[in-house]
Amino acid sequence: MKKNLLVICLMAVLLLVTACGNNTANNSSGTNGTNAGSDTADNGAASADKLKVVLLIPGTLGDKSFFDSANSGLQKVKIELGAETKVIEMGTDKTKWEPTFNDIASEDWDVIISGGSEITEMFNATAEANPDKKFINYDTDIEDAPANMYNMSYSTNEVSFLAGATAALLTQSDLPNANPENVIGFVGGMDIPGINAFLVGYIQGAQYVNPDVKVAVSYAGDFVNPAKGKELSLIQYNSGVDVIFNVAGGTGLGIFDAAKEKTKYAIGVDSDQGMLLKETDSEKANLIVTSAIKKIDSAILGAVTKIQDGTLEMGKRDVLGFVEDGVGIAENDIYKSVFPAELQTKVEEVKQKLIKKEITVDNAMGMETSEVEAIRNAVKP
Repeated sequence: MKKNLLVICLMAVLLLVTACGNNTANNSSGTNGTNAGSDTADNGAASADKLKVVLLIPGTLGDKSFFDSANSGLQKVKIELGAETKVIEMGTDKTKWEPTFNDIASEDWDVIISGGSEITEMFNATAEANPDKKFINYDTDIEDAPANMYNMSYSTNEVSFLAGATAALLTQSDLPNANPENVIGFVGGMDIPGINAFLVGYIQGAQYVNPDVKVAVSYAGDFVNPAKGKELSLIQYNSGVDVIFNVAGGTGLGIFDAAKEKTKYAIGVDSDQGMLLKETDSEKANLIVTSAIKKIDSAILGAVTKIQDGTLEMGKRDVLGFVEDGVGIAENDIYKSVFPAELQTKVEEVKQKLIKKEITVDNAMGMETSEVEAIRNAVKP
């Protein structure tokens, strides 16, 4: 009896094991099991294929200009391309820039972006040491680029020519805050070729409209000092200037403070600075007649898109002008409401001549210091 009972128990165990084995096998080869496996593989592939893009700011955000425009480009990369992105503010201590470049290059970013001629040499060195990464310098006047670097610059002399024409038309107009004196202003961050490229274009554009125009020129020696920008601008406004071109980065925010205090006009740079300030201070914004824009955000998005598509030609520098839609002036609601329609028409005529290359604008990047000095002195008030 006991022996029969043992045999029955053993048979029951064998039947149970067989049933479990068959059930497991059926689940593994069934529809649900296959989909789960495919989902995991697809998710892994999607994660691996997702482009990782980092932006290194040689300074800090909040300038409503150069750096903020680059950050706007990174946001477009994130939204429109679905990339994983990160922005790193490296601050103003230049000794920390190169170590930061190298640290980031050691991480698993696919595309590393920064901008400015000031960082170009060390950024190039980082690119050369990391041939498996792709690098973008979104604004440099230095032509040399490693094989895995793509550089961009902009026709700042041409867009500044248009800004100068606008300023000259404004100062001799009947606008409520314009005075009878044909004197316009310029405040630059530093007396360097990159800033003087704006200056020379601005002067030549103003002279194109009025050969007798005078241009007050000041340099702050700093790109992150709004107090200095305001101080220099107040001096210019008090001397008879009624519109100042800001080419001073964060320092230029002080120009707008001075414009508001004196109820005078200003022209922004790099970004559409009037619209950026409109929500927080409409009174100040409405005095920023227009801005000379480098379309850095669009340029970054375009370059990263081509990297993603595998169509970007690396190891070169492209200069983006009016034809490439790399530069332009802000023709926003402020411009349309503050600047008279007949003057807008004249500005458009000048722009079309620039596009058609009927006007040649000198570029301070290829000039001797003495040549720039001579141009400044010729229009000194």
